[in-house]
Amino acid sequence: MLDTWTLLIIDDCAADRKIYRRYLLKDPHQSYQVLEADCAEEGLALCQKVRCDVILLDFCLPDMSGLELFDQMQQEIFKTSVPVIMLTGRGDEEIAVQAMKRGALDYLVKQNVTQDVLQLAVRNAIKQSCLQAQLIKTQERQRLIATTALRIRQSLNLEQILNTAVAEVQQLLKCDRVMVYQFAPDTDGKIVASSVESFRTVTLCDRVAARKEAGEQEAGSREQRKERGKLITHSPPCTLHPAPLPLLPNCQSPIPHIYELGLCNCVNLKEQFNTEANIVVPINLSNNGNPTPKLWGLLIAHHNSGERQWQTDDAQMLNEVSVQLAIAIQQAELLAQTQAALAKEKELNTFKSHIIATVSHEYRTPLTSILAAASTLGKHSQQLDESKQQRFLGIIEQKARYMSKLVDNMLLVNQFELEKPKFQPILLDLLQFFSDLIEQERETAGDRHELIFKITGNSQGFWGDRGLLQQIFINLMSNAIKYSPDGGTVEFHLIGKESQVIFYIQDWGIGIPIRDRENLFQSFSRGSNVDTISGTGLGLAIAKACVELHGGDIALSSEVGQGTKVTVSLPKKCPTGQLFPSSS
Repeated sequence: MLDTWTLLIIDDCAADRKIYRRYLLKDPHQSYQVLEADCAEEGLALCQKVRCDVILLDFCLPDMSGLELFDQMQQEIFKTSVPVIMLTGRGDEEIAVQAMKRGALDYLVKQNVTQDVLQLAVRNAIKQSCLQAQLIKTQERQRLIATTALRIRQSLNLEQILNTAVAEVQQLLKCDRVMVYQFAPDTDGKIVASSVESFRTVTLCDRVAARKEAGEQEAGSREQRKERGKLITHSPPCTLHPAPLPLLPNCQSPIPHIYELGLCNCVNLKEQFNTEANIVVPINLSNNGNPTPKLWGLLIAHHNSGERQWQTDDAQMLNEVSVQLAIAIQQAELLAQTQAALAKEKELNTFKSHIIATVSHEYRTPLTSILAAASTLGKHSQQLDESKQQRFLGIIEQKARYMSKLVDNMLLVNQFELEKPKFQPILLDLLQFFSDLIEQERETAGDRHELIFKITGNSQGFWGDRGLLQQIFINLMSNAIKYSPDGGTVEFHLIGKESQVIFYIQDWGIGIPIRDRENLFQSFSRGSNVDTISGTGLGLAIAKACVELHGGDIALSSEVGQGTKVTVSLPKKCPTGQLFPSSS
């Protein structure tokens, strides 16, 4: 049985609303109750009456713009965030930016909306809304638990929780010392908190073994422990032990000696801590729905300043505190996991939004050119002479190469975002390497730009990754050419030193404003003065990532109207990391 989500479509076009309704009602993964409004006033009225889970909002409405309505709904109606997906009949990037800044979850161009696109966008909106609601619910639960056990829950830092707990339990039980012992997966574990700092932090057991001893061997072990002291437990049997243990007596008589839990091969706590009396209770965490809890550790109270006759209430009190402590520990761990997951989700969503916006913007112009050239060739090829046909084919090839490079850059940046590519250095002849690359650039740059290659010093003995080094050169050189729209000279200088090579690319193009330079090495960042020059803002980010994989540095200097100089310094290293001496 699918949950039914309430979705409101605010659009003055009845035909569009009908299409969206049909698309959504065909979604096999979600069930929707779809409401419709043809103007802002009707949409506001419906929002006041019905709690909507998602809103599809048209940018152009008869009585106000979609952005104005969005602002009004946030101010007057929404006490909690409701996902809004903005719709428009035109692909205006400025509108998209404004909608996202105001808190819209997504932005769709009407002519690009298909059944799959709309269903996926709405499902993603619901998913993110649920994640946000779950986070709010988790935070509220944390607040209530902190109120219930305030003295041991003043922090969600695990170390602070444990230290506060042992101090408060010591005061509660009026005993000499309280400790928290945490089990480790592959070792005996250790004491992670103690109410007395001077206490010798020792291992609880010589060996806490999970092996199960059968029949007489186990019975003999239990009898030996009974002889040293009364063996009792106040909670479900320890998961490390196969047999059930006696329950705590229902009386007010003193509890002698050790409350031990029956751990296998465990040294008697009285002997281990040189104390006369101890109470030990398990710290059990919930185990992903498994009825058997996960044994995280032990909460230990002990007394050695005199004979201590523990009462039943003492054990019950310590057990209740251990429950609160277990909740605190689990909440601290869950919070850390949730924050990490949300941070990762936020990074991925931001990156996805940048990719969608960049691709939709950068693909439009070359696609238009390709379609126009292809259409002309298809309709009028017989009327065109060979030179004109070649010119149109050249346009198609040039624009296709640009789009291919854009895809390659997107994939490379995505690879850098998810995980670092492998660095595979080989011995390179940099003089020949860069000479070949410059010749390739000269072929594509045209006659308006003059590329000059200057060499200083000895660049032999350099180890680098050919592919990454090529990415550095191509992105820096293409930027220098692109941002010199009036043509001119672009210089490439290669400087060889004893332990490093330095190269820089100098152009005399439009330059970069000071306020833009700080973020230029971040993905999707561009100078504010690029005007109509196409670009994705990925070149410098890719170059920087490739330089860092080489263990090098990259720096930029620029003046508006005077040009830009980008300098790269890379160490000469062999695969073992040892520097090669410069050969003569």
